Amino acid sequence: MRCVEIVSLTSEEIEALRLKNIENLDQKQCAKEMNTSQSTLQRILASAYRKVSEALVEGKAIRVTK
Repeated sequence: MRCVEIVSLTSEEIEALRLKNIENLDQKQCAKEMNTSQSTLQRILASAYRKVSEALVEGKAIRVTK
């Protein structure tokens, strides 16, 4: 595993993904739960989706950072 590249997701990105995809909340509800604006939530989700996609497509490991 030492030679595997790593993509780091923040705890904020993980929480946004959890609320949107596991709890199945809409964007407005997710933003409210995270005490942020909808536009900020959208930026967080876009970043998280990009990182997860990169990890899946390129075979990289995913690390969750605090």
